[in-house]
Amino acid sequence: MRPAIAAAFFTQGLVFISLTTRLPRFQERWELGELALSGILLLMVLLSGAGSLVAERLARRSGSARLLRTGLLLAGVAVLVIVLAPHVLVFVLGLASYGIALGLVDASSNMQAVALEHRLGRVVLPSFHGAWTLGGVCGAAFALAGSALPWESAAIVAVVPFAAAFLPFVTSTRSVSADVPIDEVDVPWRPIMLIGLALVVFYMVDTAAFTWGPAYLEHVLDAPEELIALAVFPYLVASGLVRLVGDRLTEQVGAVALLRSGAAVAVVALAVVVLAPTWPVAVLGFTLLGGSVAVVAPLSFSAAAALAARDARPEDRLARVDAVIARFNQFNYVGALLGSVLTGLVGSGSLRLGFAAPLVLAFALFPLTRAFAPADVRVDSTV
Repeated sequence: MRPAIAAAFFTQGLVFISLTTRLPRFQERWELGELALSGILLLMVLLSGAGSLVAERLARRSGSARLLRTGLLLAGVAVLVIVLAPHVLVFVLGLASYGIALGLVDASSNMQAVALEHRLGRVVLPSFHGAWTLGGVCGAAFALAGSALPWESAAIVAVVPFAAAFLPFVTSTRSVSADVPIDEVDVPWRPIMLIGLALVVFYMVDTAAFTWGPAYLEHVLDAPEELIALAVFPYLVASGLVRLVGDRLTEQVGAVALLRSGAAVAVVALAVVVLAPTWPVAVLGFTLLGGSVAVVAPLSFSAAAALAARDARPEDRLARVDAVIARFNQFNYVGALLGSVLTGLVGSGSLRLGFAAPLVLAFALFPLTRAFAPADVRVDSTV
C-alpha cells in the first residue's frame, strides 16, 4: 500500500510540473495573450477547488481508494486532450478536466496517506510529499529533454496516471457511512483553521518562488536566460530531499520544533533572496528556502487529520477524517492564488520588493507552529 500511495503522489507531481513547464509552448501554440492564459489558469485552479469539495462527498460513499483511481484516470484522459487538442476550445476543456482531476487526486491521495498514518501510528506524510516533489523534478527534466521533440510526444505523460490508477491503495475495513454530514459532528475547526493558515503561508511562499523566481533572476539580477530555471530546480531538489527524510526528522525532534527551526531558516533564506547582490546568491537563497519550508504542507495534513480523528466514534472516524482533509485541501489553492498575486502586486515596481512580502509572511509561521502539537503525538491506529 505504501508504494502505491507514493506512486500516486509521484504521478501528481510529474503530471502537474510536466504541464506547467510547458505553458509557454501552450501559449505559443494557441496564440494566447497573457490575460487569456491567466484566465484559463484561474479557471483550472477554481475547478481544482471544486474537485476537492466533490471529493468530500464522494469519499463518504465509495472510499478514497476508488476516488483516487477515478481522479488518476481522469487526469490521464485530460493530458491526452490537452496535448492532442485540435482546437483551442478542446484545449480549454482538457485543462478544465485536469483541474477537476487535480482536486480529486490532491484530496484523495492525502486521504490515503493519513489513513496509512493512522494504521501505522506514526507520521509518514512528509515522505509522500517528497514523492510528489521527486515526480515534479522528473516532470521538469522530461519537459527539458523533450523540448526538441514533436509536440505530441508530451502525450506519453498520460501513461503514468493510467498505470498508477490500478495500484493497490488503502481500503477501509470499516463501512464508510454516507450519513455522517461533516457539519453535524463536533470537529475542532478552530485549531484546524490555525493549521490551515500555516498551509496558506507555505503555499504563498512556495508559489512566489515558482511563479516569480525565474523572472527575479532574469530581470532584477541579470542571470543568463539559460540559467533562470535555477530559481526553481534547486528549490525542488532541496524540498524533495528534506521531505524524504521528514518522517524520521519528525520522530526525532517533533513537528513543532522542526517547523520552528524551518521557519527561522525560511526567514534567513528569503532575506538572502531579497538582499542578493548577484544571481548565484539568490539561487542559494532559493535552495535554502526549499529545504526550510518543505515539511509544512505534509505536517499540516497530519495535524489536521489527528484533530479530526480525536474523540470520534470508530464507525465515524474515517468519514470524518476524509471530509476534513477534503475541506482542508482548499487552503492549498487559497495560498497558491494569493502567493502568485500578492508577490506580483507588491513587486510591480521591483520584484526585490515583491519578495519582501513572503519574507514578512514567513514570520507568521512562528506562532502558528503551536497548532501542530497533534502531529507530535502518535495517531490512533484504529482508522
